[in-house]
Amino acid sequence: MTSATDPHPHTTVTPDAPPPAPPAAPPDKAPRWSLPALLAILILAAVLYSWNLSGSDLNSFYSAAVLSGTQSWKAWFFGSLDAGNFLTVDKPPFATMVMGLSCRIFGYGTWQMMLPMVLVALATIWIVHASVKRVWGHGAATVAALVLALTPITVAINRDNNPDTLLVFLMAGGAALALRAVHNGKLLPLVGSAVCFGLAFNTKMLQAYIALPAVFAVYLYAAKPKLIKRVVNLLIAGVALAVSSFWWAAAVSLVPAEDRPYIGGSTDGSAWDLIMGYNGLGRILGGEGNGGGGGGGGGGGFSGTAGLGRLFNDILGGQISWLIPFAAIACVGGLVLRGRAPRTDLTRAALLLWGGWTALHYLTFAMAEGTMHPYYTTALAPGIAALCAGGGVMLLRAFRADKRWAWVLPAGLGITAVWAVVLLRRASGWNTWLWPAIAVVMALAIVGLLVFRSASGMRVRLLAASVAAAVVAAVAGPAAYAWSVPSGSGGGMGGTNPTAGPSTGSGFGGGPGGGDGAGRGGFGGGQMPGGTQQGGQAGGQSGQAGGQSGGFPGGQQQDGGQMMPGGTPPSGNGGNGDTGTGGTAPGGTGTGTGTGGQPGRMGGGGGGMGGGASTELIAYLKKHQDGAKWLLAVSSSQSAAQLILSSGEPVISMWGWSGSDKAMTLAKLKELVKKGELHYIQIGGGGMGGGPGGGSSVSTEVTEWVQKNGTAVKESEYGGTSDSASDSSSQSSQSTVYRLDASDVA
Repeated sequence: MTSATDPHPHTTVTPDAPPPAPPAAPPDKAPRWSLPALLAILILAAVLYSWNLSGSDLNSFYSAAVLSGTQSWKAWFFGSLDAGNFLTVDKPPFATMVMGLSCRIFGYGTWQMMLPMVLVALATIWIVHASVKRVWGHGAATVAALVLALTPITVAINRDNNPDTLLVFLMAGGAALALRAVHNGKLLPLVGSAVCFGLAFNTKMLQAYIALPAVFAVYLYAAKPKLIKRVVNLLIAGVALAVSSFWWAAAVSLVPAEDRPYIGGSTDGSAWDLIMGYNGLGRILGGEGNGGGGGGGGGGGFSGTAGLGRLFNDILGGQISWLIPFAAIACVGGLVLRGRAPRTDLTRAALLLWGGWTALHYLTFAMAEGTMHPYYTTALAPGIAALCAGGGVMLLRAFRADKRWAWVLPAGLGITAVWAVVLLRRASGWNTWLWPAIAVVMALAIVGLLVFRSASGMRVRLLAASVAAAVVAAVAGPAAYAWSVPSGSGGGMGGTNPTAGPSTGSGFGGGPGGGDGAGRGGFGGGQMPGGTQQGGQAGGQSGQAGGQSGGFPGGQQQDGGQMMPGGTPPSGNGGNGDTGTGGTAPGGTGTGTGTGGQPGRMGGGGGGMGGGASTELIAYLKKHQDGAKWLLAVSSSQSAAQLILSSGEPVISMWGWSGSDKAMTLAKLKELVKKGELHYIQIGGGGMGGGPGGGSSVSTEVTEWVQKNGTAVKESEYGGTSDSASDSSSQSSQSTVYRLDASDVA
């Protein structure tokens, strides 16, 4: 996709083809435009990743963990959701550690939290640029950097505090170091690669290992040392990988269970279970708190049905698939062109590494039966960028040098344009001028390539202009999707499920407002959940039930009134439960009313699901905390996170993010109450008995004991209008706060 020359003098197109023209400049001397082009792309990326960032919603789950880490070093090390260290988030803590250190230095806030994430996102572009440049030259490196910077889902996730931005940075660094080890045969870069993947493991566990088989296999096959030496080096790197991967889990296991928080997402409170279960095979096979798979479980709700075509569907297509066809053509074509190269050929090694990276991620995400968020696919972006740029250079050189290859590059570009038109036409009414423009520009570019294919002298500039036009047409669609996020014209920036571009699918968060009105409700379009009675959740549950009766997976719970970044929270109506339309009997709708959003401690701190408590109730709980370590205990991590951000106090999440954690038991609750470490417990409102934790014997036991022994707090005691406590007989739509003291424990 660029006219950059191949920096390797041994490069040939085919055995009987004329040799390529010599490079215009020595490979170690950068052309004058190279550095300015890279800086321009980095500035563009910085704008995309940070423009209006303070107005974006972040994932309150991780925001609360970062805040807690600034209040307690123990919480910082374990990745605890609350500063009291009752429960951790369901990921290892490396990402929250990095953000937490930034907030300890600069203070807690959106910019302070996101500064290191924006910086590592820019560093990822630099790493991919440097890696591609070493193999294919400056022109290819520039195109790779541009493709990576403009990948829509990458822009969306790099504006969020989920750990994926740091994950991709570490994996890209590991891949680049491995390629360097292949090139120079030294051990140190290979060990550095292993350490990078190990740190990535402590960012998002087994997802960090998806590309690892390709990385190590390429070293074993193509590195310069003899086979025995290569095997020994890999064994040493394996030790480095194990140490850098498992140091945190080992340290956690050395701390007695009673002295550490419950590890969120696990079934037994251990980090090892989290590795193999919820964050491991559960993501691929379903279960372990990950839903039942693509047909309607955890994975299907967010990214569509599992299958080989998933990444091209209505939900994921516009996020990541724009250049996948060209990347595949470029990779296969490049490998054919390098067919007779020596074993240690760096170009083929790079194609195998980035091709393996892309293929392994593609298959994993396409076939995953567990939870599959669209933003996971950002991990594909470095591989796609490298293949499009590097493989594109090889196809361009073959296009000019050998008539047998004259059709491959134009065909690849034509397929790219056709797919861009398909994706843009899915977004009905959104930038309707763009797809005709892409079609026309790409058609003219292909014609220019064919006309000036054998050009020489001054006419080479016309060929270069045709190549540039093809690049512009190829990235125009992704660029429009990418810009929609910081500009506010698209992107489901709900914190928990960020996406780019207009809503084109039925997944949660496919654009503003989420759902599609067919029994699939969204999560409030990125607004911060509010409503003390969690009316939106109740409405969504009602809609879900109706949708199921109509033969369609009903509307998921929607959140209540909007929450502003600060100041006085407004009142707001709860979200409507969407109508189920499947089958012959449409389901009903449900509505509910929230009585006020929560005040934000920081701009963009929300985006989580679940309700919370009004400012009046929070003030009441603080006033009557009576020295307790925790302000309140609630059913889910979503609600706990919002309360932590609103109050600045530790709040217990009893059942974790997915509702399957067994963090709270009746014996533990009694112990906390008896010690005076906890006085208030909130039940209902989609929590125990009706949502997370609901239906399990443990949650039922806890609920019944609290209702029997606790004293319900009346709304009038904290500024409400009712003289009675909330109706605890309707726990799916109401939440009730109970007071418990040591005297209530038998």
